[in-house]
Amino acid sequence: MASRSPEWSSHEAAARAWRTFARSLIAATALIGIAIIAFVALLDPYGLRAAPGHPPGPIMDANQRLSYPQIARGGAFDAAVFGTSTARLLDPNALDAAFDVRFANLAVNAATPDEQIRLAKLFLAHHRVRAVLFGLDATWCSADPPARTANAFPDWLYAEGAPWGVLRQVNLRSVTVAAQVGLARLGLEQPRMRRDGYAVFTPPEDRYDPERARAHIRAGAADPTAAADSEDAPMPALARLDDLLNRVPAAALKLLVFTPVHAAAQGAPGTAQGRREAACKSRVAAIGARHGATVVDFRIASPLTRQDANYWDALHYRLPVAARIVADLKEAVATGADDPAGTYRVLAHP
Repeated sequence: MASRSPEWSSHEAAARAWRTFARSLIAATALIGIAIIAFVALLDPYGLRAAPGHPPGPIMDANQRLSYPQIARGGAFDAAVFGTSTARLLDPNALDAAFDVRFANLAVNAATPDEQIRLAKLFLAHHRVRAVLFGLDATWCSADPPARTANAFPDWLYAEGAPWGVLRQVNLRSVTVAAQVGLARLGLEQPRMRRDGYAVFTPPEDRYDPERARAHIRAGAADPTAAADSEDAPMPALARLDDLLNRVPAAALKLLVFTPVHAAAQGAPGTAQGRREAACKSRVAAIGARHGATVVDFRIASPLTRQDANYWDALHYRLPVAARIVADLKEAVATGADDPAGTYRVLAHP
């Protein structure tokens, strides 16, 4: 039998070395991957383990679409706010004091009606609900409301049990957020928002600039000549809201609130947009009456909405206004009457 040449032996040794290296690399990669999955699962940055008896940990991701499902699943809440940024400043602590319940604020910036309904269904499925508050804006009145905004919506995180969530949540963002959760639990970093979902997203009040606010208000003013859906056109989001309210316990407090955008951003009476808004309010009043809800309309020209100093821009009011809204809602629920000062109208009351 011929012996192998030194050159062949050298090639065979090199091949064995590469095979050993490849196996070691694959094994090391697998171990690192398992370690990352375990790290993220242990810190649970998106609250996959959250439940009524297992509240969420520190909220470290500012993306509400990722952070709010854990609040909807966990915590000792029996009430929630749903809506867009026009309802975000309603402080759960103030609402708790006003209505003797335990609120979470789950209003999401630029949320579509579909996104709000998905979040509300998740909350209703995991809590014994005593109150709900929907902050309504013009999107609910649309004949063709968008299903999603430009912001990615993690459908899997809203599904029952978040199937395969341990694996789906593993990415560079979640690893970073998990590390921040760990630091927050050690007291080395501050959470992005309270565990009830509340955070002040507007600038600090001491930085309020009236001139800049007026410029933003003018930029966001409604165009009185703009076309709008006809008064009789469908409002499919309201039909879904009607169906959703069937899931809310009959004895629960139900608040449907047209939030107070600046008068300049409202559809003026007599315009196509104004007629559409009026038709929408009429339909919401009928829905509210069917479900024993209190329907409160702040989206009117009033001393509150005409005053530029109450707003950062055409849509977003300042913190003192948020406190006033809570006080007004308490009064509206108690009396069922319009505000004597003209700040709001009660369109339906049990």
